[in-house]
This record gives sequence, C-alpha cells and structure tokens, in this order.
Amino acid sequence: MIVTDRCQGCGACLLTCPERAIRPHGQPLLVLDALCTGCGECIEVCPADAIEESP
Repeated sequence: MIVTDRCQGCGACLLTCPERAIRPHGQPLLVLDALCTGCGECIEVCPADAIEESP
C-alpha cells in the first residue's frame, strides 16, 4: 500500500490495520511493506482517500 500526500494523519488506518503495518511517520504515514498483507482494510476507512494499492 502507498500513503499519498492526501494523508491528513488522522490515524484511522493505524487503528484498523490487523497487521500493524502502518506507523506514524508524520504526514503521510508509513506502510511497512514487509508486514502489509494487502487486505485493504486501511483503504476502506481512510476519510481522505489517501491510501492506494501498490503497483
């Protein structure tokens, strides 16, 4: 997953990620690819539509 510059740092994705793959890192937040399983739960809860699937 990629967090774009639309990220507002609200943390909704942090609370939702079952793998704890998203970490605070200012704005945008940081997704640890090694932990991310691609479930997409973070995409669903992001109010800023700032998370995209990795190419």
